[in-house]
Amino acid sequence: MTEIQQTPTPVPAPAPTLATVTVLPTARPADDVDTEAAVLDSARQVLADVTAPAPVEMPVDKTVDLDAFDDAPLLPAWMKSPDGWAAYAGVFYRARRRGFRRWVRRQNTERGHVRQFGRGTRRAHEWVIGFEGVRVQGAAHTAHVLTREARAAARSARFTPRILGAKKELAMKAAEKTQKAAEEAVALHKKARKDRNRVRNLRAGVVYGPPLAAIGGGYLATGLLGAAAGTLATFAGGAFAGRSPYEEEADWSADWRSLGDGDRMSAPLLDASFKAAKVIGSDETLRIVQMPMLDARGAWSTVVDLPPGIPAKKAMRSVDELAAALGVETAQVSVSKKGRSGRIELYVSKELPFTEKAKPGPLLAIEGATNFWGRISIGPDVRGLHQSIAVVERSGLVGGEPGAGKSASGNTILLSAALDPRVILWLADGKGGGDLEPFEPLCEEFEGDADPEAFYEMLQAAIADMKRRYALLKKLGKRKVDESLANKHPELRQKLVWVDELMFYTTDEEYGKKITKGLRNLVSRGRAAGIVTFCATQKPGSDVVNTSLRDLLSIRWALRCTTPEASDTILGKGAAASGYSAKNIESEMRGAGLLWAEGTNPILVRADYYTDEQVNELLERAADLRTEAGTMPRGPLSLPQQLRELGDDDARILAAVVEEFAARSAAAGEELDWLPGAVLLAALKEGGLDVTAEKLGALVVRTEDEKKAKRAWEGSRVSGYLLARVEATITGRYGLTA
Repeated sequence: MTEIQQTPTPVPAPAPTLATVTVLPTARPADDVDTEAAVLDSARQVLADVTAPAPVEMPVDKTVDLDAFDDAPLLPAWMKSPDGWAAYAGVFYRARRRGFRRWVRRQNTERGHVRQFGRGTRRAHEWVIGFEGVRVQGAAHTAHVLTREARAAARSARFTPRILGAKKELAMKAAEKTQKAAEEAVALHKKARKDRNRVRNLRAGVVYGPPLAAIGGGYLATGLLGAAAGTLATFAGGAFAGRSPYEEEADWSADWRSLGDGDRMSAPLLDASFKAAKVIGSDETLRIVQMPMLDARGAWSTVVDLPPGIPAKKAMRSVDELAAALGVETAQVSVSKKGRSGRIELYVSKELPFTEKAKPGPLLAIEGATNFWGRISIGPDVRGLHQSIAVVERSGLVGGEPGAGKSASGNTILLSAALDPRVILWLADGKGGGDLEPFEPLCEEFEGDADPEAFYEMLQAAIADMKRRYALLKKLGKRKVDESLANKHPELRQKLVWVDELMFYTTDEEYGKKITKGLRNLVSRGRAAGIVTFCATQKPGSDVVNTSLRDLLSIRWALRCTTPEASDTILGKGAAASGYSAKNIESEMRGAGLLWAEGTNPILVRADYYTDEQVNELLERAADLRTEAGTMPRGPLSLPQQLRELGDDDARILAAVVEEFAARSAAAGEELDWLPGAVLLAALKEGGLDVTAEKLGALVVRTEDEKKAKRAWEGSRVSGYLLARVEATITGRYGLTA
C-alpha cells in the first residue's frame, strides 16, 4: 500500500480556462466543512466567470490511500447534487428518444414488428397446414382412376353375352378385382383425409388455442383491458416467431420482383432493369452518383452515370422498356439528362401521376391584381414542384387531342392576363362552343362565331396596331416595350391575342393561307411591341400548324396526343424520338402535358384547374379591377347612346324619341310600335329639348297616310309617329341601326 504525503500549496493567480476539481472519496475533511457543497460552489463560480478563479481551500488528510476505492466507481461530487442527477437522467432520456426514433425507422423495414408478426402468422399457418394434403391428393387421384376403371369393367361384364362362356367369366372376375381395388383406394382416401384433419386440428389447437385463451380469459377476467393485454401478448408471440426474415434464396419469386411489386430501388435492381431494357450490355453496370432515395410523395429518385460511350438520349428513348422492366406505367417514369451527356436522373412515381383530385389554383388566394409582366403560374410537375413561365416577348402553342384538358390548361394563362387590368385582351374562339364566352366582357376585340372572315379582319386590325406601336417606339427612341414604358404610355400596354381552335381558321379554303401569313407576321414582329400571341388547337397536324409558324412559337405545351407525330407537331421534329412524346400521357391524366418553355428539355406538368364557378368568380374580380383602373372596355352601345355620341342636335332629339318608345314599352309590358305626337313632344320638353310639332314633323318625315291615320289613346283618337318610321329616319340620315 502506498502512502503519499500531501501539503497544501498556494494556488497561482493566472486565469484558467477550465475549473479543475479534485475529489478524494476516501478522505473526509473536518466535520465543520461540507466538501461536496464547497466543490459544487467552486465549480459554479468558475463556470460563471472563467477569468476570475475561485480557489477552494479544503483541509486534506496528509495520508491518503489512493488505492482504497473499494468497488465504487469514481464519480464527481456534483453528480450527487440535484443538478447532477438531472443531467445524469437527461442522458437516459436522450438515449430512449434516439432508441424510439430508431424503432420507428425500423418499422418500415423487414425487421418491423408488423412484418415480423405477418411472417410469424404465415409460418404458424403453414405448420398447421403441414404436408398431409399431398397424401390426400394422391389418394384422391388413385381413387378416381380406379373408380373409373371399375365402372368400365362392370359395364363390360354386364354387356358380355353369357353364350360366350369363358369371356363372360373372365369379364366378371376382372370387374370384381377392379371393384375391390377401387373400394380399397376409396377407403385409403377417407383414412388419409381423417388423418390429415386430425393432425391439423391438433396443430391448430397448439397454434390458435393459446391466443384465443389469452384474449378470452383476459376479457372474462378484466374486460376490455384484459382482452387488449391478451391481444398484445398474441402480437408479441407472432412477432417473436417471425423475427428472422426469409432468406433471399428461399424467396422463389425474387428473380421476378420489380419496383412495381414494392421492392426498394437499389443498384442491383437498376442494373437488372437497364439490362432488360437493352440500355446497357449484359456485362456492363451503372455508376450510382446519388443513392436512390424516397421523397415525401413516396417516389424514388436517383442519379446514375451510364457506362462510357452510352449517351443519355439512349435511356431517354427507352422509357417504355425501362417502365416495363421496373414494373410500372410509362407515365410514372421520368428520365432526364443531368449535367452531362452520360449522366441521367431517374424519377419513378409511386402511382400514376396527376390522377388525384386537382388542388385549388393559386389565383384564388390572390387578393389583388396579377402581374402579367412577371411569371405565370402553370401547375405542379411530377415531383409536386410548382412550375411557372414568363411570356414577355414570347408566344406559345397549346395542342392536344379532344378531352385532353386544353380549355382548362388555357385558363391558367387567360385568367392570369385577365386579373392584370393593364393587359388588353383580343380573343378568337374558332370552336364557337362558348369556352371563351365568359371572357368576352373583358375583351376589346372578341370573335366568338367561328367566322374566318371576321377573324381575318381582327388579325389585320392587330397588325395595324402593331405598326402604330412601332411608330410610337421609334418616336420615343425605344427598341421594345417594357413594363415601365407601358405604364407611362397606355397605348403600349401588353396585348394578349388568344386563338382557340386554330384548325378552323387555318384550314379555311378562302382565308386559311391569309390567316397563316397574318399570324406569322404578328408572331414574328409583335413580341417586341408588347403583343403576346397564343394559339390552341385540338388537331395538331402539319396542315393545321404550319412549321414556319410553329417554329416562331417559343412556348410549346403538348397535352395528350394520339400519335408521336402529332406530339412532334407541337414540340418539334425529333422530340418523340428523344423520349418526349405526349402519346405516353394516359387518358386519366387530364390537364397534364409536356411543357417546353424554359430549359433544354420539356417537363411533364399538370395545369392548375379552376371550375366554372371559380372562373366566374375570378372574372368578376378581374372586372372590378379593370373598372377601378379605368381599363374596362365598353360594351356595345345602344342606339340612343350612339346618337348622343354624334354631338348633333337632331341626333339628340331622335335619341330622346327612341328612349321614350322604350320606356313606354317597358311600362306597358309589350313593345309599342306607335306613340302620339303630343306624348313625344312632352317627353322631349321634360328632357330639356325645346322642340315644336312642326320641327318634329320636319325631322321625322311621314307619308300622308301616316299623318291621317288615327289610333285610340286614353279615350280619344289621335295621330302619331311609328317607331319604324323613326328608325328608318335614323338609318337614312346617320347610318345607325338598333
